[in-house]
Amino acid sequence: MVRLTKLNSEEIVVNTHQIQTIEIIPESKIVFTNKEFLIVMESADEIIEKIIDFNAKVYDLHSTYTIEKLGFE
Repeated sequence: MVRLTKLNSEEIVVNTHQIQTIEIIPESKIVFTNKEFLIVMESADEIIEKIIDFNAKVYDLHSTYTIEKLGFE
């Protein structure tokens, strides 16, 4: 999940697994797998960076949990 900003300055949290495409119009139009869309202030590059950061955090947490659970500390 990433936090983005709608054009009216309202913050929204988006499930990154539901994003199908990001169109640059010049704002960023996020099209979801159900064909609904959302226009946000962040650039496509900013959105991609947020997704990468989120996925890295999830991977780190999973790795840490797995290592601790298996006793490889």
